[in-house]
Order: sequence, then structure tokens, then C-alpha cells
Amino acid sequence: MNYLMDNIESERLVFRKLVPDDFSLWLPFHEDKRTSQHWEGIPTNPVDACKVDFDRTFYRYKNNLGGKLALLKKDTKEFIGLCGLLIQEIDGKQELEIAYSLLPKYWKKGFATEAAIQCKIYTTEYKLSSSLISIISITNIPSQKVALQNKMVIDYKTSYNNNPVYIYRVQF
Repeated sequence: MNYLMDNIESERLVFRKLVPDDFSLWLPFHEDKRTSQHWEGIPTNPVDACKVDFDRTFYRYKNNLGGKLALLKKDTKEFIGLCGLLIQEIDGKQELEIAYSLLPKYWKKGFATEAAIQCKIYTTEYKLSSSLISIISITNIPSQKVALQNKMVIDYKTSYNNNPVYIYRVQF
């Protein structure tokens, strides 16, 4: 199955595969301490955290496990964040997750919601799964709001990578 939404567009966004040259564009995400405040176990050095992020994404691409894609503003082609569908192992079960992260200067502008909704549309269009999840820290209220705007509901609370999380889910 093709979980990568390469060249998919929404009203204001274009999804494209992440490339190594995007590293410097994504590094400011990891330089802002607010972006890691909800997760334990992330490298504290921003360069190391960004490298882990990129390595994980390219591993996913290579092994057909989905992956986050670069999000570009359609009108300016500006890099604003990452979003995509990921195959995840959670509580012993394989799930398809919508994952999204934006550069802080693009927060509270509706981009994360728009990108997450496009992931849901893509999943239903290509019949990739009968449900989607988002794994969200119990303290990350903004990401929880995005999930709710995408018609997801809390399915259960668990631990993921030693972090307390809610599993938000939408069924089709």
C-alpha cells in the first residue's frame, strides 16, 4: 500500500516527500523548547533531535511504513511543517496514525487541522484502513484540538515511548 501522500494538495497546502535539504528548514522546530515539552526521551540537542526525526522518516519511506511529508504553503511554497500517515505499533497492535507537527510560527492558523483532514480523506479514498489514530500526549491540548476538529475521539489512554498519551480515533 502507498501511505505516502506525495504531491497531494489541500486548499492551502501541498504534501511532498521530505528530502535531506529540508534539514535546515525543520531544525527551528527542534530549537524551540515548546515543541518538545510534551515528550520525554527526545534528544535535547536540536541538531540531534532533528537528525533522529529525519532518520526515522527516511527509514519509514524505505520500508513502506508511511512517513511524515513536508508541508508547503501552496501559494508561496514555504516549508511550514510535517504531516503524514504512519504505520505504528501501539499496545501490540498495528495502527495507521495521522502525525502532524508545524513550525511554531504557523501554529493556530488551521494548517494542522487542514493537513490532518487531508490525511483522513486520502485514507478513505484509497481504503487504507477502517480507522485512523493520533497518538497525542495527555498534556498537548493544541494537538488534541486538531484531533477533535478532525472528528476523532479519545479511544483510550496508554503509554507510548514512556509518555502518557491519549489514542484518538476515527472509524470509517
